[in-house]
Amino acid sequence: MSKSDFWCGYFRSVAHYLVTLNQWWEIKTCLAIQRLYLEANRFPSRHFHGTSTCSQQIRRGITLDPEQSKELSFGQRELHSLDPRRQELLEARFTGVGVAKVCLVPNGTGTSPARGIPPVARSSPQHSLSNPPAAVSLFLTAKPPLVDMTIKGISELTMEKLAALESSKSSDLEKKEGRIDDLLRVNCDLRRQIDEQQKMLERCKERLNKCVTMSKNLLIEKSKQEKIACREKSMQDRLRLGHFTTVRHGASFTEQWTDGYAFQNLVKQQERVNGQREDIERQRKLLMKKKPPNASQTPPPNLEPNKRKSKSNGAENEMLSLAEYHEQEEIFKLRLGHLKKEEAEIQVELERLERVRNLHIRELKRIHNEDNSQFKDHPTLNDRYLLLHLLGRGGFSEVYKAFDLTEQRYVAVKIHQLNKNWRDEKKENYHKHACREYRIHKELDHPRIVKLYDYFSLDTDSFCTVLEYCEGNDLDFYLKQHKLMSEKEARSIIMQVVNALKYLNEIRPPIIHYDLKPGNILLVNGTACGEIKITDFGLSKIMDDDNYGVDGMELTSQGAGTYWYLPPECFVVGKEPPKISNKVDVWSVGVIFYQCLYGKKPFGHNQSQQDILQENTILKATEVQFPSKPGVSPEAKVLLQTVHCFSFMVRSQSANGLRGSHHSFLHCHMSKSLEYFGHRQARRSPRAPPPGGGANERLYWRYILAGL
Repeated sequence: MSKSDFWCGYFRSVAHYLVTLNQWWEIKTCLAIQRLYLEANRFPSRHFHGTSTCSQQIRRGITLDPEQSKELSFGQRELHSLDPRRQELLEARFTGVGVAKVCLVPNGTGTSPARGIPPVARSSPQHSLSNPPAAVSLFLTAKPPLVDMTIKGISELTMEKLAALESSKSSDLEKKEGRIDDLLRVNCDLRRQIDEQQKMLERCKERLNKCVTMSKNLLIEKSKQEKIACREKSMQDRLRLGHFTTVRHGASFTEQWTDGYAFQNLVKQQERVNGQREDIERQRKLLMKKKPPNASQTPPPNLEPNKRKSKSNGAENEMLSLAEYHEQEEIFKLRLGHLKKEEAEIQVELERLERVRNLHIRELKRIHNEDNSQFKDHPTLNDRYLLLHLLGRGGFSEVYKAFDLTEQRYVAVKIHQLNKNWRDEKKENYHKHACREYRIHKELDHPRIVKLYDYFSLDTDSFCTVLEYCEGNDLDFYLKQHKLMSEKEARSIIMQVVNALKYLNEIRPPIIHYDLKPGNILLVNGTACGEIKITDFGLSKIMDDDNYGVDGMELTSQGAGTYWYLPPECFVVGKEPPKISNKVDVWSVGVIFYQCLYGKKPFGHNQSQQDILQENTILKATEVQFPSKPGVSPEAKVLLQTVHCFSFMVRSQSANGLRGSHHSFLHCHMSKSLEYFGHRQARRSPRAPPPGGGANERLYWRYILAGL
């Protein structure tokens, strides 16, 4: 048996015995000696052939019997049978770090000392801790003195370090345990707070649901009361203002309007006034027959005594004196003046009743449409929008006033309903058109443009858009009620419209509204002296790089829109589609401004859209005619002419150049506009000037022209 096998078996036997006696410091000493031996075995020229006293002492003071040599040889074979990685770990365990970890607590507490022994030795039945070999006891009785001194010196040095290390580790462990306890307490507090917050959140959600339910019930109750009040008022107005009656014409039935007693009374008053006027006119004719000759002419003397005696057909046919004639003439004039005044009052009352009747007719139609709607019972759409009452109905859509339960605000919900008999292709085109309008409108954010909040589908044949709610009516309804407005009110509205058009032209890509008309201009408070908002972008055009060129973009939807407010270039028929630009909206602004000032449209006022198209009314519109009444300032007229020139110039250029007369017409009005407003001021975009009159009048017009 080799010396290496002997020493390995010997020190392993000693280690097993020391484990059983729980002597940790001797374990460390033996392992240190074994480490020295392993180093000597690895470098024999350095230790065994050198001056290592410890190695020589160990080699001289120990003798082996055959049983120990056999056991050490078996342990050495076990050591070499391990893989290289396990051998490196085993050697590392016998170095300083591994031994220190073995001997943390010298009194038997802490890490088990068996961890410092190789795993093969611990698991082998020949090296069980419960059965130490007999050679270990012999070694302890015959231990050399030098080995005892070496073990004692190493043990004393190691115990001091181990005590300090133990103290440091114990304090660190206590701190860590204290920190862990603190974190556990904080964690428990946070978990308790989370649980409390969750419970509070559940209570808040429950309370919010109760509040929302209560709000829904209150809103529904209020809406029902308003509906009842509207229907009661409508029934009362049916007698006073009139109602629709169904009249049969052959095999068909038509609705015919019948005026109420208020109109009938006015008609009777008008007939009475007309009768009195006719009677006065008849009496005036008789009075003319009794008119005496001029004062310069002397009446015949034989007529003076007999002027009261002749009668014809039961009426006096006598001559009156000049004083009596003038007296009767003055009475007739006063009576005619009174009748004229009374007739004017009747006319004013008739106009007022007509406006009220228009509201009454509109309300009757609204109630009829609401009663026939499938959304009349206050449904909640998309779990958010509570429908209250119908605002209006179009061709394929209904607009409801609704309440947003999430944002707690009133909104306008436009419900688009497709005809179920339509083909799938037509339904797809309509839905595509609505989605396009939604995409355009959703990106717009301006105080003069109605905001679009949401878009969702109800089923395959209906979808909804949620818009900003405005309390008042539109400009078209206002003009029907009041015919016209003052120049200041019209100017205020046009300034706001121009401001919105500037925004549409400055965004990228720019947008053409294309359907600008009084019906798409909402009056926020229902009067002409407040704010306005533009709505309905269903026909709008996007001027992107793909569709818009130097000469404009092609009009692919020719025939759509409202003809009174479209410029002439939209009616040009040729091989190629006409070209349009944002001047389409500029023309519409001029037409709206004219209608606000004069109470009628500048072109095709009394014509239908079909007549306008057949007679080319807009194409022939080469000049704006201004009525004598009402009076309008020169600045307003110049603005209208300038707006007309802009569109006319675009139309003329698209027709391959301006002709001489047209060019002079343009030059005249453009120079006139620059004379009033200033060329530099028109090219800038100043802020809106403060309200006022006098010197600020032209500042308003400069601002409007700059926006155009």
